[in-house]
Amino acid sequence: MEITSAILDTDTPDGPMAVLHKRPADGEHPLVLMYHDGPGIRTATHVFAEKLAGAGYEVIVPDLFHRQGRLIGFEPAERAADPSLTDKLWEMIRSLTDDGIQADGHAALTAVGASEDRPIATIGFCLGARAVAVALARRSDRVVAGAMWHPSFLADETEGSPHHAAAGLNRPLFVGVGGIDTVQPMELHRPYLDIVEPIQQVEVVLFEEADHGYTWPDHASYNERAATVSFERTTAMFAKAFAG
Repeated sequence: MEITSAILDTDTPDGPMAVLHKRPADGEHPLVLMYHDGPGIRTATHVFAEKLAGAGYEVIVPDLFHRQGRLIGFEPAERAADPSLTDKLWEMIRSLTDDGIQADGHAALTAVGASEDRPIATIGFCLGARAVAVALARRSDRVVAGAMWHPSFLADETEGSPHHAAAGLNRPLFVGVGGIDTVQPMELHRPYLDIVEPIQQVEVVLFEEADHGYTWPDHASYNERAATVSFERTTAMFAKAFAG
């Protein structure tokens, strides 16, 4: 399948933002809003978005770090060569807010000409998984399904913590969690997972041998089985949700 790829530039209340846009070259396809993880938009993000587009989806990825600069991404080799980049990465993660991320998602949808009533699915990794949880809680009228891979920050002590709204989940959700996640152990997600696991349309899969960031083939934490199963379950769920 031929895939077209572009980087669009749009405006947000917090300044200009780049939007990664990948889609099959022919026809109209279901729209997926993809939230990147802590290292930002980098080679692995492009590769995954293209793989998802190859499965028959129009994929858009807002640059959540646009308030700090355009398309800031941390490649694995760069972080290995300069450990100080990890501190910079965490500084940028801490600068994000739920409201800002959701506004970025809306701006990205507008940038590709998606009407307000066009259904979307959403997928997120690490901090992007929290964005999925928030989107499902706030826009269940539009978001038909969500997928969270090796999530972070699903439960905290703030009023806006996703676990507070989890009981109202009424859309299909896939959650893939690494059993040896050294960044966000499963215990941190328990307040959220304990609420959603009994919900019929929620599938939580624990990959015992997988670490945080199991998605990315060019990262040391890549786990082929976890990534493959998660992709198969996610795309199957999206297809069913869009079919109605």
